[in-house]
Amino acid sequence: MAILNYSPPMDPYLQILYRDDHIIALNKPSGLLSVPGRKLSHFDSLMSRVQAVWPNSGVVHRLDMMTSGIMIMAMHKDALRNLNRQFQERQTQKEYIANVSGHVENDSGEIDLPLICDWPNRPKQKVCYDTGKASLTKYVVLERGQTSDIEWTRVKLIPITGRSHQLRVHLKELGHPILGDRLYAPPHIIAAANRLNLHAQMLTVHHPLTDDLIKFEEPAPF
Repeated sequence: MAILNYSPPMDPYLQILYRDDHIIALNKPSGLLSVPGRKLSHFDSLMSRVQAVWPNSGVVHRLDMMTSGIMIMAMHKDALRNLNRQFQERQTQKEYIANVSGHVENDSGEIDLPLICDWPNRPKQKVCYDTGKASLTKYVVLERGQTSDIEWTRVKLIPITGRSHQLRVHLKELGHPILGDRLYAPPHIIAAANRLNLHAQMLTVHHPLTDDLIKFEEPAPF
């Protein structure tokens, strides 16, 4: 799905949650790319904004353009290597908040479905038991409700793996696509929210210098 009329939010330009000489944690708004796109018109991103001030900084992980929430960047190469290793070895912890369509039946559970890129329809991902990579998401129901248009459920999501679009595809396959998801939801579910209702609300990492466990939190704006 191509980015049409890319118009990233400008206020706040950078929302910094924490910064020292080694790491910087930020709250990425919905609608801003994590890293620059291929086109010059898609250069504006969280990475380019941070590197304009701190040129030696580097991206450790990404969030989808329409997903908001906590991202951490390294301030130098040694910190980048350390944080990359933490993410690869799953030493970090992440929690997301999502509003999904329908009433999720179980109060908690796991979604264990292998994922792979759907090449004819990229950047979409799909479930594939033959060639997909193992992907696991845990969830906890926080609230169930109903508007005049749809039933909805608010869930906390804990991704054990970090595949592209993992949470979005897993919830769609569960039968509860995320509100406002223009890639994976039907039109009436897209229309139920003015943005993708997915937010990275918590991230823990070990500080690359001290090895102390640091927890960053930012509540969902929806």
